[in-house]
Amino acid sequence: MTDLKIRQDVLDELAFEPSVDAANIGVSVEDGIATLSGHVTSYAEKLAAEDVAMRVKGVRAVTVDIEVRYPERKQHADDQIASRALDIITWNTALPEGPIHVKVEGGWVTLSGDVHWQFQKTAAEEAVRKLGGVRGVINLIAVRPGPTVTDVRGRIEAALRRNAEVDAGKISVEVHDRRVVLEGGVRAWNERAAAERAAWSVPGVSAVENHIRIT
Repeated sequence: MTDLKIRQDVLDELAFEPSVDAANIGVSVEDGIATLSGHVTSYAEKLAAEDVAMRVKGVRAVTVDIEVRYPERKQHADDQIASRALDIITWNTALPEGPIHVKVEGGWVTLSGDVHWQFQKTAAEEAVRKLGGVRGVINLIAVRPGPTVTDVRGRIEAALRRNAEVDAGKISVEVHDRRVVLEGGVRAWNERAAAERAAWSVPGVSAVENHIRIT
C-alpha cells in the first residue's frame, strides 16, 4: 500500500468520523507514518483525530501537530478548569480519594500523585480531557503497586491466551523488577493495544514497554 493511498484513506476516515471536524486538519504520510496538522476546537477532538488515523490500515505510527483553538466565547480561566477537574475526579468512583493533584497553566492540565493501578491513572486523564478549555493533559501520576505478584509474567501470558483479539503465540513477555517488555509482531493496532492492556491489568506491574510491531 502506497503512502498516497494511506493518506487518502486517513482523510476519508477523518471525514467519516462524526466526532471530528476535519475541515482544518491536514494529513501527510511518509513510510507509513501519518502526521496530522492544523487545528480543532477541543482537546477531545484532537485525541479523536489521532485515534481515527491509528485505525487506518497501513498506518505504522501517528504524529500529531494539531493545535487546540477554542472560540473566544468558550475560553475558560485556568482556575475554573482546575476546579472542574478536581470535581470530576472526585465524582469518579474508579479513583481513590485524595492522592491526585491538578495544576492548570494556559489550558494545559498537569496531573500528579500516586495510584495503585494503571487503569486509575488512565481514568483520571480521561475524566479531565473532555472539559471545556483544556488544551492538553500531562499525566505525571505514578503507579505505586501494592505487594509484588510472584508470577507476573505467567499471569500476563495467561491473560493474552484468554483474549480473543490477541494471537498470544506471536508475543513474548519479559519482566524486569515489575517492568514488562512486550516483543513480537501482530496484524493490527487493536491487537497491539489489547496486548498492552493485558499487561497493565496484572497487579504489580509498574511500567509496560510495548515493542510489538505491526506486520
